[in-house]
Amino acid sequence: MTHPRTGGRPGPGPTAASRPTAETGPRTETGGPALPDARSTVPPPTHATTPPPNPTRTTPTPDPTRTTPTHPATPTTHPDHTPTHPVPEHAPADPVPGPDPGLAPDSARTPVGPAPLPSASSPSSPSSPSSPSSALTPAPAPDPDPAAPEHAPLTRRFLARATLVTASLSVAAALLGLVRDQSLARLFGAGRDTDAFLVAWTVPEFAATLLIEDGLAFALVPAFSLALSRRAQGAPGDPVRSLVAGTLPRLALAFTAVGALLALAAPQCVAALAPGLPDPALAVDCTRITATCVLSFGLAGYCSAALRAHRRFLAPAAIYLPYNIGIITAMYALGGAWGVRSAAFGVAAGGCLMVAVQLPSLLGRLRRRRTGRADARAAAAAQPLDVPLLATVLLFALGRQSQVLIERFLASGLPAGAISHLNYAQKVAQIPMTLSTMLCTVTFPAVARALADGDTERARDRVERDLALAGCLVLLGTAAIVACAPQLIELLFQRGAFTARDTAATAGVMRVYALGLLGQTLTGVLVRSYFSAGRASWYPVAAMAAGIVATSWIGAWTVGSRGTTGIAAANAAGITLTAALLLAGMRRRSVPIRTGPVLRELSRPLGAAVAAALAGGLAAGLPSDPLAGLAAGGTTVAVVFVLLGRALGAQGFAPALRSVRTLSRRLAHAVLR
Repeated sequence: MTHPRTGGRPGPGPTAASRPTAETGPRTETGGPALPDARSTVPPPTHATTPPPNPTRTTPTPDPTRTTPTHPATPTTHPDHTPTHPVPEHAPADPVPGPDPGLAPDSARTPVGPAPLPSASSPSSPSSPSSPSSALTPAPAPDPDPAAPEHAPLTRRFLARATLVTASLSVAAALLGLVRDQSLARLFGAGRDTDAFLVAWTVPEFAATLLIEDGLAFALVPAFSLALSRRAQGAPGDPVRSLVAGTLPRLALAFTAVGALLALAAPQCVAALAPGLPDPALAVDCTRITATCVLSFGLAGYCSAALRAHRRFLAPAAIYLPYNIGIITAMYALGGAWGVRSAAFGVAAGGCLMVAVQLPSLLGRLRRRRTGRADARAAAAAQPLDVPLLATVLLFALGRQSQVLIERFLASGLPAGAISHLNYAQKVAQIPMTLSTMLCTVTFPAVARALADGDTERARDRVERDLALAGCLVLLGTAAIVACAPQLIELLFQRGAFTARDTAATAGVMRVYALGLLGQTLTGVLVRSYFSAGRASWYPVAAMAAGIVATSWIGAWTVGSRGTTGIAAANAAGITLTAALLLAGMRRRSVPIRTGPVLRELSRPLGAAVAAALAGGLAAGLPSDPLAGLAAGGTTVAVVFVLLGRALGAQGFAPALRSVRTLSRRLAHAVLR
């Protein structure tokens, strides 16, 4: 029988012979000191016998106004004890605790809650003549605000709700991003102007990856998770405020300096990125305008990392809604007078809106904890960010995003519109990858907190479940994109200046891009595990460098004969190599996942995706209308993938289907109520 709160076996109840008293401690029937039972939480005395009482000292009379506390000591575990089931740090103590397998060793976790009663060898124990009432007054415990969400137990219901909120807002932002790309294609087509803007678009693309999605978040989320863990353990001052004081001013200064330098060096950047561009002056103007987003994206990424570590996901997930709204509004309002420069101005305005959306929530979290004068002095020692950690995560994110630079460098020598075709194809193809990694965005703080608490087993189980679910979702999306690429592009972009020739070229590129989506997703999930412990790791940087070399070599070899299709194939091959290297190094350098079972699990939905893509492609080509073809192909892909996946026993299907059912119920409730 397990205890309803701790999961451990209930200990024996107190008997008349072993009930502790305020004067003497536990006694046996013979009057000697009671040795602790094997299940007792009181440590054994350090001496074999108790010293004889002092005949000159009388036993103090208990204060009649004070009641003897009825709660026992907070259970502690032996240092050699290995935890198997984590227990919330603020769970109340049991009436009579037995050995609790759920608490981590003292070296990994400091229990927070009622202080343990002193042992027989402690100077403040009841047998000490110098402090007769110390046993009746428990030591003051720190107040970690157990009602705060960042200290509450992480339940499956919370993860489901947080994932649903994040995924819903991400879907809305992705759809709005499609409206943004449609507006760009409708207003400016796929020609010299859009090529010039898309070279400048490299700045916000890099800034989003480095400062919001991957790079800075990999360093800040573990840092804030560790600060929250220290706060929960009763560290002096406020470690969270100390971290903010030590990192935010320096990072803001660095963001400002990099943005100013980029604006000054815009001509050289454009010449290096796209040496064959027909109109470099327009690209230089757009680059100088978008350079302002380095500061705004950096501040937005800082707020997002801090809020996610506090388990606040609404504001970080919503930031791309005002960002895209700002770009769309600027293009329609200023496009007639400024041309494509209006889109660059929209990027600058949207970055400021991203910060404004999150700032109130972050300030509310930082103001929540009140510190005394002594705590304020302790918090004054600002904690700087780990520079080697920051260097490794930024280098990894820079290497991952540099694939875009390689593509645009190779495509700049192709006919006009090649860069635009690559851009539109990549934006649509990456939607399944973005949606599949939404769960990892929610669970990344949970993995970092588990490692901060020393619970490697909990972190490993979480990463393995994330890999199974994310792999299932992205393979379903990959099958749909491969089967229905022409219908998707025609429905989304073929209007205005975007012609049928552009549709055919973009659809062909998108199908090749889709072959690397599994590698993109696995890379995004695995690299979070490498940096979850908050320590610098150079192995992911080396794995990404190997992928970049493969992308560059294959792209240079195929661009002459295959054009944009060869560039997309190089991208897929390079990121797949990086994912394979990251997976191979997990056991020794990161969370020790079981690589063999993970690969066998991923092979099941992979086989289902291949069959679904073939069947869906045949079904999508039957109707002449693109909408009917998309419906037929998408339905066929979903049915074949689900049936084969369940028949093959893919474990990621159960949580994926639960997520779909939950989202469907929420949407139906919102529409029909």
